[in-house]
Amino acid sequence: MVIFPLTLVATDEALSWSEAVGPRRVALDRADSLLTENLKERVPEVAWVTPAQLRQAARRGAGVFADPDQMATALLRAPSLRQIPDPLWSQMRTLTAATGERYAMVPAALVFVPGSQDAGRAELTVALADVRTGMVGWRTVARAEASDPWDALRRAVRALTPGLP
Repeated sequence: MVIFPLTLVATDEALSWSEAVGPRRVALDRADSLLTENLKERVPEVAWVTPAQLRQAARRGAGVFADPDQMATALLRAPSLRQIPDPLWSQMRTLTAATGERYAMVPAALVFVPGSQDAGRAELTVALADVRTGMVGWRTVARAEASDPWDALRRAVRALTPGLP
């Protein structure tokens, strides 16, 4: 299963976490790394195609494949969206097919918002898509609080695989 890279990260100004989250590209890469490592560790029976491998496939087919970091995957955060709109669908279908896969896990958005007292909350929206049909089969928002943005995200990602230690 392909894991698309995250393309949208936002931090509520009320948190004062902008410095801890860092520049956009650094934050996106760190979030991709946390998600990928967690999934590989907690769900090892799946042959995951990582965002780095997806980028590599796109570079090999430059001119044919869209850059996965420039795709509008953040659209998949919309709760009512069931069919992936074009041109996103055709971009995802083509690139995912290059990896020999059919399904894609898409982290559509990561937002850090105020949580309870002295904590912030990471809200990670993730969608599972069948790129052959263009259907979004599942979507969730994993939420967790902590005093540090990356700890909050780590906890939110672990919430994607409940019941595991």
